[in-house]
Amino acid sequence: MTESNADEFLVRMTQPGPQDLMAGGRRLRPGSRVRLKPHPGGDLLDASLAGRFAVIEWFDEDDAGCPKIAVTLDDDPGRDLGEARNPAHRFFFAPDEIEPVDADGATPRRVLVAGIGNVFFGDDGFGVAVAKRLAERKLPPALDATDFGIRGMDLAYALGRPYSAAILVDAVPLGKTPGSLYLIEPDDWSGGDTVPDGHHMDPRMVLRLARQLGPLPPRVLIIGCEPGRPANDEAMSMELSAPVAAAVEPAAAMVIEWAGRLLGAREAIQPR
Repeated sequence: MTESNADEFLVRMTQPGPQDLMAGGRRLRPGSRVRLKPHPGGDLLDASLAGRFAVIEWFDEDDAGCPKIAVTLDDDPGRDLGEARNPAHRFFFAPDEIEPVDADGATPRRVLVAGIGNVFFGDDGFGVAVAKRLAERKLPPALDATDFGIRGMDLAYALGRPYSAAILVDAVPLGKTPGSLYLIEPDDWSGGDTVPDGHHMDPRMVLRLARQLGPLPPRVLIIGCEPGRPANDEAMSMELSAPVAAAVEPAAAMVIEWAGRLLGAREAIQPR
């Protein structure tokens, strides 16, 4: 490869892909749902994907400039892994290999539920415990419940995906009775640190960082629980205190209730 060709390749690789694309007579965007219809005569993987439903993640182009559409399957068994499933669970299709299924090609509602906290600091692991409780249930494709732990950067980038809303679940000390649950809608995005902590995750810090990286979901809620013990380096424990452990199931029910409201429909979410 000549130096000029290498420069051209680097420029092409760093250019963002298109933000929308016409297919099936409709304008599609990241988040649009489609039905897959691979070209006949493909391999066994193509045959297994034919007729399945998927969500568009992004658009790209191959070396010849032909558009490619990256999708994830509605029934992807790795969807519970959240961002950890990238990029192995992405599939690429040409525009004529997909069929729009949204009534108007608009982006459907999707809600991100993020359980956050450090499981090594007692009650700080409350959000992780709630995410694990939700993982025991059969969630609708429009609801992505993920244990982010203390991975603040991963959560910040996830908030930039085409979600219509996000629910963050965390231990929130407000001086109330341990185990008390709160519903908080943050409205202060200014000031404060935006550097992720290697041991803890501050939801407001992550939201400020995500806002610097790009647009946030239109609606962001925090479901918080009053911890019984403060999280500090001198009180390492992987056990939740009794009142906080008792709040895990009510918090999971609270997440499901608000996710249903945010999705605009009461979708059935049953234990597996």
